[in-house]
Amino acid sequence: MEVLVAHHGYCFDGATTAAIFTRFLRETAPGLARAEYSYKGLLYEPNAPPPGDKLRAGAVNAVLDYRYTTSPLLEWYFDHHVSAFQEKGSEAHFRADASGKKFHDGAYGSCTKLLIDVARERFGWTAPDLDELVRWSDIIDAARFPDADVASSFDPPAMAIAAVISEQGDDHLCGQIIPLLATKPLAAVAAHPLIAQRLGPIKLRHDALAKRMGESGEQRGDVAWFDLSDAPLDTVAKFVGYKLFPSAQYSVVLSRNPKRVKISVGFNPWAKRPRGHNVAALCERYGGGGHPVVGAISLPPHEMARARTAVDEIIAALNA
Repeated sequence: MEVLVAHHGYCFDGATTAAIFTRFLRETAPGLARAEYSYKGLLYEPNAPPPGDKLRAGAVNAVLDYRYTTSPLLEWYFDHHVSAFQEKGSEAHFRADASGKKFHDGAYGSCTKLLIDVARERFGWTAPDLDELVRWSDIIDAARFPDADVASSFDPPAMAIAAVISEQGDDHLCGQIIPLLATKPLAAVAAHPLIAQRLGPIKLRHDALAKRMGESGEQRGDVAWFDLSDAPLDTVAKFVGYKLFPSAQYSVVLSRNPKRVKISVGFNPWAKRPRGHNVAALCERYGGGGHPVVGAISLPPHEMARARTAVDEIIAALNA
């Protein structure tokens, strides 16, 4: 028997949700303790196929931390994105499901926390040895850091793992990291060569990116704005903008790589005034999505002009 775990790739919450789901299924589902588990990252890219296209006939299929699909192959589903139901008819399909295996709650800061709570409350399953993993997943995905310095640090093991998954993650690497996260303490995973040998170069690139953001950034009203589209970029340092412009309520970053143009939008977790805008709803206007506090839009690489127009409109909306 094969279990296909399709998860939001490549981010820490997607990987940790996959890890905990693997443990949960192995320990609660008859016949799946020794099943073959495989992992598929699902990306928010321009014209990305519906997640149902990635599922496999004959397998136990799960979609985690990603958009819902009406595919009849879907057996398990967990997600916390408020923009989860973008496929036509998907929300009604989800509401009508009577399997007891599909769960969505946009109030959660992380999908990992949603899954562990559902597993305990609905199925009576707990894994106390994973408490640290759950706690850090919630901190990272919901940006519950005490300040921007901690949010930009690589010192905590979870932050080192998150950096490697975010910058170098692919199905092969995550397929090796996820089983480690399911069974080992975070410090042991961070010390594993899969993480430790990749971290040094990532730190150097992060420092270079922070310098680049410092040189290109400006504050427009309540928005810290960074145009990083002059050269290809695969990752964005989410919280550096708030270190550079601590009085900004929001940040907007424009970046590109060979596959897409990306607009990243976020609310400053340390802002002195309450959030006045739903970032996910704002991103949905342009085909993106996310959470009330953070979201993104991906466009085809040839649509830079459209992206710049969207940026101007988003900054204006955030300042309204």
